[in-house]
Amino acid sequence: MSLLEIESLRIEFPGEDEERLVAVKGVDLAVEQGEVVGLVGESGSGKSLTCRAVMRMVPEPGAISAGSIRFDGEDVLSLGTSELRDFRAHSVGMIYQNPFGSLNPTMRAGAQIAETLKVNRGLSNKAAKVESVALLDRVGIEDPERRYRAYPHELSGGMCQRVMIAIATASSPRLMLADEPTTALDVTTQAQILKLLAKMRAEEGMAMLLVSHDFGVIAQACDRVAVMYGGHIVETGPVETIYHEPEHPYTRALLNSVPELDSAGNVQRRAALAGHPPELSDFIPGCVFAPRCEHAKQDCAGIEMKLEKVGADQESACPVRPYAEAGARSAERAARVEA
Repeated sequence: MSLLEIESLRIEFPGEDEERLVAVKGVDLAVEQGEVVGLVGESGSGKSLTCRAVMRMVPEPGAISAGSIRFDGEDVLSLGTSELRDFRAHSVGMIYQNPFGSLNPTMRAGAQIAETLKVNRGLSNKAAKVESVALLDRVGIEDPERRYRAYPHELSGGMCQRVMIAIATASSPRLMLADEPTTALDVTTQAQILKLLAKMRAEEGMAMLLVSHDFGVIAQACDRVAVMYGGHIVETGPVETIYHEPEHPYTRALLNSVPELDSAGNVQRRAALAGHPPELSDFIPGCVFAPRCEHAKQDCAGIEMKLEKVGADQESACPVRPYAEAGARSAERAARVEA
Protein backbone atom coordinates (compact mmCIF):
# COMPACT_ATOMS: atom_id res chain seq x y z
CA MET A 1 0.00 0.00 0.00
CA SER A 2 1.33 3.42 -1.02
CA LEU A 3 1.48 6.30 1.44
CA LEU A 4 -0.70 8.39 -0.88
CA GLU A 5 -3.10 6.82 -3.38
CA ILE A 6 -5.20 8.97 -5.73
CA GLU A 7 -7.63 7.06 -7.92
CA SER A 8 -9.92 8.37 -10.70
CA LEU A 9 -9.82 11.91 -9.27
CA ARG A 10 -12.22 14.31 -10.98
CA ILE A 11 -12.50 18.02 -10.14
CA GLU A 12 -15.20 20.22 -11.67
CA PHE A 13 -16.19 23.89 -11.74
CA PRO A 14 -19.59 25.31 -12.63
CA GLY A 15 -19.90 26.91 -16.05
CA GLU A 16 -22.68 28.74 -17.85
CA ASP A 17 -26.18 27.28 -18.18
CA GLU A 18 -25.48 24.53 -15.63
CA GLU A 19 -22.49 23.33 -17.65
CA ARG A 20 -19.79 21.52 -15.65
CA LEU A 21 -16.18 22.37 -16.54
CA VAL A 22 -13.85 19.48 -15.76
CA ALA A 23 -10.36 20.57 -14.70
CA VAL A 24 -9.00 17.21 -13.50
CA LYS A 25 -10.18 14.17 -15.43
CA GLY A 26 -9.79 10.81 -13.76
CA VAL A 27 -6.25 11.17 -12.40
CA ASP A 28 -4.48 8.16 -10.86
CA LEU A 29 -1.32 8.90 -8.85
CA ALA A 30 0.59 7.28 -6.00
CA VAL A 31 3.46 8.33 -3.72
CA GLU A 32 5.42 5.71 -1.79
CA GLN A 33 6.96 6.09 1.66
CA GLY A 34 10.02 8.37 1.42
CA GLU A 35 9.60 8.91 -2.33
CA VAL A 36 9.65 12.21 -4.21
CA VAL A 37 7.20 12.27 -7.12
CA GLY A 38 7.19 15.16 -9.56
CA LEU A 39 4.00 16.41 -11.21
CA VAL A 40 5.03 18.41 -14.27
CA GLY A 41 3.21 20.21 -17.06
CA GLU A 42 2.30 23.62 -18.40
CA SER A 43 0.17 26.08 -16.44
CA GLY A 44 -3.48 25.07 -16.55
CA SER A 45 -2.78 21.34 -16.70
CA GLY A 46 -4.44 20.63 -13.33
CA LYS A 47 -1.27 20.06 -11.28
CA SER A 48 -1.96 22.45 -8.43
CA LEU A 49 -5.61 21.40 -8.21
CA THR A 50 -4.55 17.77 -7.87
CA CYS A 51 -2.10 18.76 -5.14
CA ARG A 52 -4.67 20.84 -3.26
CA ALA A 53 -7.25 18.07 -3.50
CA VAL A 54 -5.06 15.95 -1.21
CA MET A 55 -5.56 18.59 1.50
CA ARG A 56 -9.27 19.01 0.64
CA MET A 57 -8.44 22.59 -0.33
CA VAL A 58 -9.86 22.83 -3.88
CA PRO A 59 -10.81 26.53 -4.25
CA GLU A 60 -14.53 27.26 -4.45
CA PRO A 61 -16.66 26.96 -6.48
CA GLY A 62 -14.63 23.95 -7.59
CA ALA A 63 -15.34 20.56 -6.08
CA ILE A 64 -14.12 16.97 -6.14
CA SER A 65 -16.91 15.20 -8.02
CA ALA A 66 -15.50 11.67 -8.26
CA GLY A 67 -12.60 9.45 -7.26
CA SER A 68 -10.81 8.65 -4.04
CA ILE A 69 -7.81 9.90 -2.06
CA ARG A 70 -6.28 7.62 0.55
CA PHE A 71 -3.45 8.46 2.92
CA ASP A 72 -1.83 5.47 4.59
CA GLY A 73 -5.02 3.55 3.87
CA GLU A 74 -7.37 6.19 5.31
CA ASP A 75 -10.07 7.78 3.12
CA VAL A 76 -9.25 11.50 3.12
CA LEU A 77 -12.51 12.50 1.41
CA SER A 78 -14.61 11.04 4.25
CA LEU A 79 -12.78 12.79 7.11
CA GLY A 80 -14.92 14.89 9.44
CA THR A 81 -14.03 18.44 10.47
CA SER A 82 -11.85 17.55 13.47
CA GLU A 83 -10.24 14.60 11.68
CA LEU A 84 -9.43 16.80 8.68
CA ARG A 85 -7.88 19.39 10.99
CA ASP A 86 -5.65 16.72 12.55
CA PHE A 87 -4.74 15.38 9.11
CA ARG A 88 -3.62 18.81 7.91
CA ALA A 89 -1.82 19.52 11.18
CA HIS A 90 0.17 16.32 11.57
CA SER A 91 0.19 14.10 8.46
CA VAL A 92 0.66 16.44 5.50
CA GLY A 93 2.45 19.76 5.07
CA MET A 94 2.18 22.19 2.17
CA ILE A 95 4.59 24.71 0.64
CA TYR A 96 2.99 27.29 -1.63
CA GLN A 97 4.34 28.98 -4.74
CA ASN A 98 4.41 32.58 -3.52
CA PRO A 99 5.97 32.92 -0.05
CA PHE A 100 5.18 36.64 0.16
CA GLY A 101 1.51 36.02 -0.56
CA SER A 102 1.32 33.04 1.81
CA LEU A 103 2.76 34.75 4.89
CA ASN A 104 0.76 37.24 6.96
CA PRO A 105 2.39 40.65 6.35
CA THR A 106 1.18 41.99 9.72
CA MET A 107 2.83 39.25 11.82
CA ARG A 108 6.49 38.70 12.54
CA ALA A 109 7.92 35.68 10.74
CA GLY A 110 8.79 33.82 13.93
CA ALA A 111 5.35 34.44 15.43
CA GLN A 112 3.77 32.69 12.43
CA ILE A 113 5.89 29.61 13.05
CA ALA A 114 5.16 29.77 16.77
CA GLU A 115 1.42 30.00 16.13
CA THR A 116 1.57 26.77 14.13
CA LEU A 117 3.46 25.04 16.93
CA LYS A 118 1.01 26.21 19.60
CA VAL A 119 -2.04 25.12 17.61
CA ASN A 120 -0.71 21.84 16.19
CA ARG A 121 1.54 20.68 19.01
CA GLY A 122 0.10 22.45 22.04
CA LEU A 123 3.38 24.17 22.99
CA SER A 124 3.49 27.07 25.44
CA ASN A 125 4.47 30.55 24.23
CA LYS A 126 8.01 30.16 25.54
CA ALA A 127 8.49 26.64 24.16
CA ALA A 128 7.02 27.65 20.80
CA LYS A 129 9.48 30.55 20.49
CA VAL A 130 12.47 28.34 21.34
CA GLU A 131 11.33 25.73 18.81
CA SER A 132 10.64 28.38 16.16
CA VAL A 133 14.17 29.77 16.44
CA ALA A 134 15.51 26.21 16.15
CA LEU A 135 13.40 25.65 13.02
CA LEU A 136 14.68 28.87 11.45
CA ASP A 137 18.22 27.71 12.11
CA ARG A 138 17.41 24.27 10.71
CA VAL A 139 16.14 25.68 7.41
CA GLY A 140 19.36 27.65 6.98
CA ILE A 141 18.43 31.18 8.04
CA GLU A 142 21.41 33.01 9.52
CA ASP A 143 20.98 34.84 12.83
CA PRO A 144 17.63 33.10 13.53
CA GLU A 145 17.01 35.06 16.75
CA ARG A 146 16.98 38.34 14.83
CA ARG A 147 15.05 36.93 11.87
CA TYR A 148 12.42 35.59 14.29
CA ARG A 149 11.44 39.21 14.99
CA ALA A 150 11.43 40.31 11.31
CA TYR A 151 8.30 40.96 9.26
CA PRO A 152 7.99 39.20 5.87
CA HIS A 153 8.71 42.43 3.94
CA GLU A 154 12.05 42.64 5.75
CA LEU A 155 13.12 39.24 4.39
CA SER A 156 14.23 38.18 0.92
CA GLY A 157 12.14 35.82 -1.21
CA GLY A 158 14.43 32.93 -0.37
CA MET A 159 14.19 33.64 3.36
CA CYS A 160 10.39 33.86 3.18
CA GLN A 161 10.28 30.50 1.42
CA ARG A 162 12.50 29.04 4.16
CA VAL A 163 10.04 30.40 6.74
CA MET A 164 7.22 28.67 4.82
CA ILE A 165 9.20 25.42 4.86
CA ALA A 166 9.74 25.81 8.62
CA ILE A 167 5.97 26.22 9.10
CA ALA A 168 5.18 23.27 6.80
CA THR A 169 7.63 20.96 8.58
CA ALA A 170 6.92 22.13 12.14
CA SER A 171 4.84 19.04 12.91
CA SER A 172 7.14 16.57 11.07
CA PRO A 173 4.62 15.56 8.38
CA ARG A 174 5.05 12.26 6.57
CA LEU A 175 4.12 13.83 3.21
CA MET A 176 5.05 17.26 1.87
CA LEU A 177 3.02 18.85 -0.92
CA ALA A 178 5.26 21.40 -2.65
CA ASP A 179 3.31 23.51 -5.15
CA GLU A 180 5.85 25.29 -7.38
CA PRO A 181 8.06 26.08 -4.34
CA THR A 182 10.91 27.62 -6.36
CA THR A 183 9.13 29.41 -9.23
CA ALA A 184 9.30 32.89 -7.65
CA LEU A 185 13.01 32.55 -6.78
CA ASP A 186 16.21 33.24 -8.69
CA VAL A 187 18.27 30.31 -9.95
CA THR A 188 20.79 30.37 -7.09
CA THR A 189 18.12 30.53 -4.38
CA GLN A 190 16.10 27.88 -6.20
CA ALA A 191 19.05 25.49 -6.01
CA GLN A 192 19.45 26.21 -2.29
CA ILE A 193 15.77 25.48 -1.59
CA LEU A 194 15.87 22.22 -3.54
CA LYS A 195 19.01 21.21 -1.63
CA LEU A 196 17.26 22.03 1.66
CA LEU A 197 14.22 19.92 0.75
CA ALA A 198 16.48 17.01 -0.25
CA LYS A 199 18.31 17.27 3.08
CA MET A 200 15.07 17.23 5.07
CA ARG A 201 13.80 14.27 3.08
CA ALA A 202 17.01 12.34 3.79
CA GLU A 203 16.94 13.17 7.50
CA GLU A 204 13.28 12.40 8.13
CA GLY A 205 12.29 9.99 5.35
CA MET A 206 9.58 12.44 4.33
CA ALA A 207 7.73 11.71 1.08
CA MET A 208 7.01 14.57 -1.30
CA LEU A 209 4.72 15.48 -4.20
CA LEU A 210 6.54 18.25 -6.06
CA VAL A 211 4.51 20.32 -8.53
CA SER A 212 6.44 22.19 -11.22
CA HIS A 213 6.35 23.34 -14.83
CA ASP A 214 10.17 23.09 -14.93
CA PHE A 215 11.57 19.74 -16.06
CA GLY A 216 14.99 20.81 -14.79
CA VAL A 217 13.66 21.08 -11.23
CA ILE A 218 11.89 17.73 -11.56
CA ALA A 219 15.00 15.98 -12.91
CA GLN A 220 17.10 17.37 -10.06
CA ALA A 221 14.76 16.60 -7.17
CA CYS A 222 12.51 13.63 -7.97
CA ASP A 223 12.61 9.83 -8.10
CA ARG A 224 9.57 9.45 -10.30
CA VAL A 225 7.56 11.81 -12.50
CA ALA A 226 3.99 12.12 -13.74
CA VAL A 227 3.44 14.36 -16.77
CA MET A 228 0.08 16.17 -16.80
CA TYR A 229 -1.77 17.84 -19.66
CA GLY A 230 -5.35 19.03 -20.02
CA GLY A 231 -6.42 17.45 -16.74
CA HIS A 232 -4.95 14.03 -17.61
CA ILE A 233 -1.79 12.18 -16.60
CA VAL A 234 -0.25 11.40 -19.99
CA GLU A 235 2.97 9.65 -18.92
CA THR A 236 4.59 8.29 -15.77
CA GLY A 237 7.86 6.60 -14.93
CA PRO A 238 11.24 6.96 -13.22
CA VAL A 239 12.85 10.37 -13.81
CA GLU A 240 15.84 8.90 -15.65
CA THR A 241 13.60 6.94 -18.00
CA ILE A 242 11.22 9.81 -18.72
CA TYR A 243 14.04 12.29 -19.22
CA HIS A 244 16.08 10.14 -21.59
CA GLU A 245 13.39 7.97 -23.21
CA PRO A 246 10.05 9.84 -23.22
CA GLU A 247 7.20 8.00 -24.92
CA HIS A 248 4.43 10.60 -25.09
CA PRO A 249 4.73 13.40 -27.70
CA TYR A 250 3.82 16.01 -25.06
CA THR A 251 6.60 14.84 -22.73
CA ARG A 252 9.08 14.98 -25.58
CA ALA A 253 7.91 18.45 -26.62
CA LEU A 254 8.35 19.71 -23.05
CA LEU A 255 11.87 18.31 -22.85
CA ASN A 256 12.81 19.68 -26.27
CA SER A 257 11.75 23.18 -25.19
CA VAL A 258 14.03 23.29 -22.12
CA PRO A 259 17.08 25.57 -22.70
CA GLU A 260 20.45 23.87 -22.22
CA LEU A 261 24.05 24.96 -21.77
CA ASP A 262 26.68 24.05 -24.36
CA SER A 263 30.28 23.13 -23.52
CA ALA A 264 31.20 26.84 -23.46
CA GLY A 265 28.48 27.65 -20.95
CA ASN A 266 26.26 29.46 -23.45
CA VAL A 267 22.48 29.02 -23.27
CA GLN A 268 21.14 27.07 -26.23
CA ARG A 269 17.52 27.93 -26.99
CA ARG A 270 15.31 25.00 -27.94
CA ALA A 271 12.18 24.78 -30.04
CA ALA A 272 9.14 26.25 -28.29
CA LEU A 273 6.04 24.09 -27.99
CA ALA A 274 3.55 25.52 -30.48
CA GLY A 275 0.01 26.38 -29.47
CA HIS A 276 -1.57 26.66 -26.04
CA PRO A 277 -3.00 24.27 -23.44
CA PRO A 278 -6.77 23.79 -23.73
CA GLU A 279 -9.18 26.02 -21.83
CA LEU A 280 -11.65 24.41 -19.43
CA SER A 281 -14.46 25.25 -21.82
CA ASP A 282 -12.77 23.59 -24.82
CA PHE A 283 -14.28 20.32 -25.93
CA ILE A 284 -11.60 18.10 -27.48
CA PRO A 285 -12.74 14.57 -28.30
CA GLY A 286 -10.24 11.79 -27.73
CA CYS A 287 -6.64 12.80 -27.04
CA VAL A 288 -6.54 16.34 -25.60
CA PHE A 289 -3.01 16.89 -26.94
CA ALA A 290 -3.93 15.99 -30.54
CA PRO A 291 -4.48 19.63 -31.68
CA ARG A 292 -0.83 20.42 -30.86
CA CYS A 293 0.71 17.07 -31.74
CA GLU A 294 2.77 16.68 -34.92
CA HIS A 295 2.10 12.94 -34.87
CA ALA A 296 -1.70 13.17 -34.50
CA LYS A 297 -3.79 10.90 -36.70
CA GLN A 298 -7.48 10.91 -37.49
CA ASP A 299 -8.02 8.03 -35.05
CA CYS A 300 -6.72 10.17 -32.15
CA ALA A 301 -10.12 11.88 -31.92
CA GLY A 302 -11.71 8.58 -30.91
CA ILE A 303 -9.20 7.22 -28.39
CA GLU A 304 -9.62 7.06 -24.62
CA MET A 305 -7.00 8.92 -22.56
CA LYS A 306 -5.76 5.89 -20.66
CA LEU A 307 -2.29 5.04 -19.38
CA GLU A 308 -0.85 1.81 -20.80
CA LYS A 309 2.41 0.07 -19.92
CA VAL A 310 5.21 0.79 -22.40
CA GLY A 311 8.06 -0.52 -20.25
CA ALA A 312 8.79 -2.15 -16.93
CA ASP A 313 8.08 1.04 -14.94
CA GLN A 314 6.78 3.40 -17.61
CA GLU A 315 3.23 4.20 -18.77
CA SER A 316 1.97 6.41 -21.59
CA ALA A 317 -1.46 7.53 -22.76
CA CYS A 318 -0.46 7.73 -26.45
CA PRO A 319 -1.49 4.64 -28.45
CA VAL A 320 0.27 5.94 -31.58
CA ARG A 321 3.69 5.61 -29.90
CA PRO A 322 5.62 7.51 -32.61
CA TYR A 323 8.97 7.02 -30.83
CA ALA A 324 8.73 3.31 -30.16
CA GLU A 325 10.67 2.25 -33.26
CA ALA A 326 13.96 0.51 -32.54
CA GLY A 327 16.82 2.88 -31.88
CA ALA A 328 14.78 6.10 -32.10
CA ARG A 329 14.83 6.86 -28.40
CA SER A 330 18.49 5.91 -27.99
CA ALA A 331 19.45 8.13 -30.94
CA GLU A 332 17.64 11.14 -29.50
CA ARG A 333 19.14 10.49 -26.08
CA ALA A 334 22.64 10.48 -27.60
CA ALA A 335 21.90 13.71 -29.49
CA ARG A 336 20.68 15.41 -26.33
CA VAL A 337 23.75 14.34 -24.36
CA GLU A 338 26.08 15.59 -27.12
CA ALA A 339 24.28 18.93 -27.25
